[in-house]
Parts: sequence; structure tokens; C-alpha cells
Amino acid sequence: MTARELALLADDDPLSREFLQEALQSCGFEVHAVADGDAAVEALEQRAHDYVFTDLAMPGRDGHAVLAAAKLREPDRPVVLVTAHGTMGVAVAAMRGGADDILEKPVALPELELCCARLRSRRRLLRENRFFRAESVGGELLVAGPSTRAVVALVERVAASKATVLVQGESGTGKERVAALLHRRSDRRDGPFVKLNCASLAESLLESELFGHEQGAFTGANRRREGRFELADGGTLFLDEVGEMSPAMQSKLLRVLQEGELQRLGGNRTIAVDVRVVAATNRDLEREVGAGRFRQDLYYRLAVVPIVLPPLRQRPEEIVPLARHFLPAGLSFEPAAEQALLAWHWPGNVRELQNVVQRASLLGDGEVVRADLLAGWLRPPALAAGAGEPVYVLPAAAPGDAVATLVGRSLGDVEAELIQRTLRHCGGNRTRTAELLGIGVRTLFNKLRLPAPPVG
Repeated sequence: MTARELALLADDDPLSREFLQEALQSCGFEVHAVADGDAAVEALEQRAHDYVFTDLAMPGRDGHAVLAAAKLREPDRPVVLVTAHGTMGVAVAAMRGGADDILEKPVALPELELCCARLRSRRRLLRENRFFRAESVGGELLVAGPSTRAVVALVERVAASKATVLVQGESGTGKERVAALLHRRSDRRDGPFVKLNCASLAESLLESELFGHEQGAFTGANRRREGRFELADGGTLFLDEVGEMSPAMQSKLLRVLQEGELQRLGGNRTIAVDVRVVAATNRDLEREVGAGRFRQDLYYRLAVVPIVLPPLRQRPEEIVPLARHFLPAGLSFEPAAEQALLAWHWPGNVRELQNVVQRASLLGDGEVVRADLLAGWLRPPALAAGAGEPVYVLPAAAPGDAVATLVGRSLGDVEAELIQRTLRHCGGNRTRTAELLGIGVRTLFNKLRLPAPPVG
């Protein structure tokens, strides 16, 4: 059964208080009624109330004092003032004090019902806004050991600056969470946090996404559109997989970082932007620079502050604490299960660990996660004969398992064959092939080692 919302009602008139209490109960509230302002302020200190309805003129502290106390503890909590003297001056003072509504005595039930509906709608919108803001900014970086604590300490030191930050690490190590933490700890925390995956779009689309376009800039551009840099003005722009950019796009990005201004596609007006850029990549950009695939000047511009996230296999002391954190309340691991988690090499890093724990919580029986449940997903490393490097033993394939034929082959060979087969399946249509594979067209051309398609 869902708990009802709790409303605090303060009114020194017994008849008015009794009517409003019954009316609020009919609107679906649980009501805590008190007879004066002092009792109302005391009630706010002792218990969390979702809504406050208070008379204006009361002995001791009046409705304005109750309003101030309610907003001090929870600024978003709806507060309604009820008064028998509904003058313009009273209304103005109430709104300046943060009141969400004002009702005039005697209160009519339909008017109260409309007021409650407005308050609930506004409260729901505030909650949704907080949720979507949290979703857009991203979750908290989980700290479970010295390696992550060192990353957080570095973030704290540089967050207040405007310096660009380059976050490097394998997929699943939490690069986006580091970017979100930088944003939350900076003086831009109230500004936008805008994200863009640079590998997910063809070059022509990537340029439009970053810098925007004017109406008529290209076929299908039927209206002007702001790019991610403009949307992030006054905040933070997170560029994921920046190492996948083409040399042409690298040059354009470098110009914006150097000049702090841009031009939309098809436009000639220069637009100044104030954006803190955080870039991320799972590539070794120094090696990419040496190979001539990434601009050296852009690398130095991005890596003013480099942050490296070590893979989970290099911080084994964090595996069990993180797994326990991901496990729902009421469940625990048996010791053998925790040993199995420690024995695995976690190629997918923290993201893989979270997925395994969630799967175990869904498929397990009872309140204890057993090692045999994990055995089908994890295999401990065994030392190869005469070799010092661990060999990771994979689970035996089930009959008819298509993945079984891939075991023992290099990832590069498997990827190349998958691309070629998908290309044949699509009749040579590279755009459709890229869509099915979930990558950008430019990334597909790079993997096929073909000349990039023309822009526009």
C-alpha cells in the first residue's frame, strides 16, 4: 500500500481547522493539525511533512514565520497561506516569502481541490526535473580503494579551473562518471552538462552536432539548430571517444578550443562560447599521435590535465566492495562467490561487474549468492605450462552456441569477419551496415580501410 502524502495544517480557529483537516483528507492527504505557529514550527523540526497549509494570523509565530521555517528546511516544499484578509499587500508579501499559493477564508472545497492539484503537479515536475538532471549529469563515481581515491583527489584539485581534461581508460572503467564528477565539483555545476559520443556519428553529422547549422546548410536542414558547444555554454561538454575523430574534425575542434568561438554550418556569424571540455578515450592517444592518426597540438590542448583510470584487474582490492555495493539490500555473497569474483580478470571492468551482480541477484535463489551460480559466467585464470602469463579459461560452450566457434580467435579477426558478413547481408550498403553494427559510417570506413565518404 502506498503511503499517503503528509500535510501539516496550522490554524488557531477550531472550526476552520476541523473543516480544512477533513477537506485535505478528502483530497488524499494524511493531515497533522496544530493550533498555532509555534506548534507548527516545532512539528516541522520533529517530522518531515510533504506540504504545509498555514493560517496567516495566529498567536505566537504567524503564518509568515511558519512559511520561513518550512522553506528553510526544504525550499521546494509547497506552502499555502490561508487568510481572512486577502489583500494585495498580503498576497505580495506571501509570494515574496516563497508561498506557493494563497487561499482566502472561508475556503471553498472546489478551490482547495484545485490548489492541491496544482501543488501536486508542480511537485511532480520538480522531481522529474531533478531525476532527468541527475540522469544527464550521470551517476556518482564509486570509490572503493586507493586508486579511485587518487582519481577523486585529482578531480577535486582541478575541478574549479577551466582547464580541459582528458580521461583515459578501458571501456567500462567509469570515464563518464569522472567527467560528471568534474562538472559537479566545479563552479559550473548549475550550468548544463552536455554529452556527445564522437564515434557514433558520420563526420558530416558530427560537425553539425558539435557546431550546429543554419537553415538550408545541407539537405534536410529545414531549421536552424544549435550545436553541443552552444548548448553547453556556461557548463561542461563531455566528448566521449574523441580518439575516433577524423583529422579534419580534429582541426575544427582545435580551433574552437583555441579561440573559444565557432561558426555554425552554413553560417558566417562568429559565436563566442564559454565551455569547459572534458574528453575521454579508450585509445592510447600518445601512440595515436606517434602513428600520425591524432593531431599532436590537439592532444596537448585536450590533455592539460590527464586522468588515467586503471582497469579493474589492476585494482583487485575494489572488486568485492564494488560487488557488495551493486548487490540489492537483503542479499549477500558466500565467501566462495567472492573468491570467484576476485579470480576473474574483468575485461569489461566495473560495467561488467555490475552486470554480473545484477544478473546473479535476478537469477539466484535465496538470500545468498553462491559460487556455483557465478561459475557459468566466470572462470579463474590458470597459468599456461612454461609461461608466466595467465591464460583465462572460458566456460564450455553449450550445444548450438554460435559463440563457441569464435573462441581462440583474435578480436580483430572476429570483428573483421563480422563487418564483412554484415556488409554482404546488407548488399554492400555501408550506411545500413553501420546502423546494424551500431557504429558511425566514418568508423566503418576506417575499419574497412576505405577512403572516407565526402562531407555534405
